[in-house]
Amino acid sequence: MYLNEYGQQAEILTQQLGMIEQQRLESAAAIESIQALQESDDGIVLLPIGGGALLRVKVLDHGHVLVNLGADVSVEQASADAVEYLEDRMTELEALGKKVAGSIEQLQGQIAQISRRLEAAYQGARQSQAGQSGS
Repeated sequence: MYLNEYGQQAEILTQQLGMIEQQRLESAAAIESIQALQESDDGIVLLPIGGGALLRVKVLDHGHVLVNLGADVSVEQASADAVEYLEDRMTELEALGKKVAGSIEQLQGQIAQISRRLEAAYQGARQSQAGQSGS
């Protein structure tokens, strides 16, 4: 029972780790896009609209970015401030990812320990049963 619970916990933490990594990659991509837009002469970017379709659009104000702070709250920030905010978010996500990875590692150690105990108990039961059969 404990083995199954630990396995489920490890699976949930692994999914969380994947989501954290996805958010980190999205933040890195946003930083790269903001910086590329700052370096662009014409301010034209490709805007994905779904289904693999893109629109070529001209950004009117590439000096400011709307940044989602969470809980459906977004604020307008200067591009440099938005990059700084996203870099800070990436740092926090990396720290959180390390913490979750550590928890996964700890759970995997507990799973291995329980598996060894179960195997030892199983072997002991088999030997005991073989000893009774042989007598």
